[in-house]
Amino acid sequence: MMDSLTTARTLVEALPYMRKFAGHTFVIKFGGHAMESPELSTLFARDVVLLKQIGINPVIVHGGGPQIGAILKKLNVESSYVDGLRVTDSETVKVVEMVLAGSVNKEIVKNINQVGGNAIGLCGKDGNLIRASKVVKTRIDAETGEETEIDLGFVGEPEFINPRVLTALETTGMIPVIAPVGMGADGETYNINADTAAGAIASAIGATRLYMLTDVAGVLDKEGTLLTAIKADEVPDLIKDGTISGGMIPKVQTCVDAVNHGVRAATIMDGRKEHAMLLEVFTETGAGTWIRPAE
Repeated sequence: MMDSLTTARTLVEALPYMRKFAGHTFVIKFGGHAMESPELSTLFARDVVLLKQIGINPVIVHGGGPQIGAILKKLNVESSYVDGLRVTDSETVKVVEMVLAGSVNKEIVKNINQVGGNAIGLCGKDGNLIRASKVVKTRIDAETGEETEIDLGFVGEPEFINPRVLTALETTGMIPVIAPVGMGADGETYNINADTAAGAIASAIGATRLYMLTDVAGVLDKEGTLLTAIKADEVPDLIKDGTISGGMIPKVQTCVDAVNHGVRAATIMDGRKEHAMLLEVFTETGAGTWIRPAE
């Protein structure tokens, strides 16, 4: 009886949020260790189908770094990174596309469809969804001050997102599952960071929310306490004082870029936590760090 009462209270708490977000679009970046866990992947799929069932339009953008790394290791190809981006030569980008747009993408599609959804797998090449350009990185020599360019190979960033592809799928009731592989102006294939792709897609389609499912609870203060809400204009100071550091910086900056371009809010949360996304969407307490526009 107590379990039943808890379920009923949860549904009552969720009802205003169901009404609020019906007809809205959420872009969800699915990545981290949750992707490697069959149990968490199935729970994620069920959560996505639930969102669709109550009238929310989920758009999934996924990563796949560990899966790419495992295949490259089998092929005896060593990986190197610059600022968290995998250096991607012409042979590596073929593996990246095979893994992301192939096995990883279709596994997520299968999971969603198995629990009652109607998902379709895409990559940025399909329908000219993501036109990309080459990422250019530079380094400055601390002693000489000389600036040198670092060639990352076929690592790209979104230059243009074609929202009509996703709008067309929305009218059919399908759930898009997008692999972050884009195409350059001359037809070249680019490996795109999944966080970056998700943020660009959210901005381009006017999503209400951007959810970044990762391997951390969110942004923590210097005492290790979760910061549940941050305004976009507070981020520079949090980076300057070291509260936001390392790999969290590009994730937060992606969220800030999204909310500065029309997304109403973005949340970084722990995808390893069961139903984290539902807790964020449908409860007063939420989950993770909520990033909203400056007032």
